[in-house]
Amino acid sequence: MKKVTPPVNSSPSLVTLASIEDAARILDGIAQRTPLDHATMVSATFGAPVTMKLENLQRTGSFKLRGATYRLSRLTAEERAHGVVAASAGNHAQGVAFAAQELGIHATIFMPLGAPVPKLLATKGYGATVVTDGATVEECLALAYRHAAATGATMIHPFDHPDVISGQGTVGLEIYDDVPDLDTVVVPLGGGGLISGIAVAVKERAARDGRQVRVIGVQAAASAAFPAALAAGEPVSITRDSTIADGIAVARAGEVTYPLVRDLVDDIVTVSEDDLARAVLTVLERTKLVVEPAGAAGIAAVLGGLVEAHGPTSIVLSGGNIDPLLMQRIIALGLVASGRYMTMRIPLPDRPGQLAQVSAILSNVRANVIEVLHTRHDLGLTVSGVILHISVETRGPNHQEEVLASLRAAGFAPEVAEG
Repeated sequence: MKKVTPPVNSSPSLVTLASIEDAARILDGIAQRTPLDHATMVSATFGAPVTMKLENLQRTGSFKLRGATYRLSRLTAEERAHGVVAASAGNHAQGVAFAAQELGIHATIFMPLGAPVPKLLATKGYGATVVTDGATVEECLALAYRHAAATGATMIHPFDHPDVISGQGTVGLEIYDDVPDLDTVVVPLGGGGLISGIAVAVKERAARDGRQVRVIGVQAAASAAFPAALAAGEPVSITRDSTIADGIAVARAGEVTYPLVRDLVDDIVTVSEDDLARAVLTVLERTKLVVEPAGAAGIAAVLGGLVEAHGPTSIVLSGGNIDPLLMQRIIALGLVASGRYMTMRIPLPDRPGQLAQVSAILSNVRANVIEVLHTRHDLGLTVSGVILHISVETRGPNHQEEVLASLRAAGFAPEVAEG
């Protein structure tokens, strides 16, 4: 356990390069200085050198430990005695629990009823009292604020506090120090804590050196709070759709983070669910790294052509905490999205030899059959018809077109199933 002397007064201060450098001093020995990995394939596609900042390899599996530790380190002795409370579905929960354990502070964490089991167990493993209640993170936040009011515990917001932002900004210091001639940083964007801290760090460092660095934020299209806030001129609540990028699924931009993002972030782009799944699969296959969908948002944006190549670029892989069952589903979605897996519905006359003919065609075009269902029970069938549902491995979109064209040339009418 690292001993940190609490200040007399921990009232919030503005986020500055000085506050971020102070956070780096406090985090030394608690948070790891995560590595930068050269992304050869991404660089070739992007047209400029790309490095990946591997916060998925951070202790607790994400950058959240940084902000939580700095926030807790600045609590007074009296505040520490009353403990802390937080609400999260996973990464922030683990960050607060770990930081509290390191600093000898009791933590209570509210997690939604559907929180992934590995994240739930990890949070408990770091010594926190975990309360599972509420269907969403927003409901858990309300419960956490109530707990704070009733017990005197300090609420640790996941992103909307200057100390949290300063702690996250240490990622930017490390990138700026480790990437000569840094031109662009691409950052997953949820509530804005990580990107705000990084933007302050790299832009103030760059200004000191007489140059500029771009900062690009990436949100999931299904849950993009900042475009709506920027259009309205203030934080507004949005209706979130379901997204696999739960780590950046935020319904409202922060009051503290909004002006920082507005003033310092050069562009914000959004990526689809297919983009995110492809990115997770690409990182897994090409770099052998496990990254959660939110953590892969920057890769998704760069591979999707949403970021212009200006010069050396660093992409933050913000976390790697992913439930194995979700990973399984995401890999399947990524294979479909990248043209590597295809399910077809093929109407056939109910007579011998039809299935063998389809199999021969697929063999000739080297499409590997994964699953087959031959049924007489399907909507729209006549008495003399059957439906063949067949799933095949393919080598990309062009190969899929070749498979479909070969079947059509033989008189079949394949339909590609959605998803």
